[in-house]
Amino acid sequence: MPDAAQARKLLRRCGFRVSRRRVYERNIVFDSPDGALRRRGFLLRLRRSGDQATLTFKGRGSSGKYKMRTELESAVHNPEAIERIFAALGLNPVFRYEKHRTEYSKGRSGGHVCLDETPAGVFLELEGPPGWIDQTANALGFSASHYITATYGKIYQHAEAFRSELYEKYQREGRIRGLG
Repeated sequence: MPDAAQARKLLRRCGFRVSRRRVYERNIVFDSPDGALRRRGFLLRLRRSGDQATLTFKGRGSSGKYKMRTELESAVHNPEAIERIFAALGLNPVFRYEKHRTEYSKGRSGGHVCLDETPAGVFLELEGPPGWIDQTANALGFSASHYITATYGKIYQHAEAFRSELYEKYQREGRIRGLG
């Protein structure tokens, strides 16, 4: 998306309403020094979003038009203790990223849209069944060629490329992330 204001207008025009107000998120990804989790396609993340903290495990993802992966989450009441436990187990922060996120929904449509404002750009993340993603993307004016299934880790790691030719191209085309 070119910018968050345009994304908000587009979502409202298509009937989406804010279901969770804009919140600042801090995310820390943990792994062993040898990268064992990443090598297996796993992700272990501690997210602080407003006054809430969530621990998330993501399993190996499928590649293709949609990104689908097992996701297990639990609320965390003491994120500092979780960080100390991970350190004691030899799991260290390997990647940190921040964003502002606003969640949108439309009735009982079967999915939701997240407006993510990141240092690497503004993205619409569609979460729901594949048919809902395609239908919603189309209603928002996007096709499957606009989908980005790269993780924020990959997007941030390659931010220079995104800021240069790819990033400018994605911004011009209004690419979105399609997630299942």
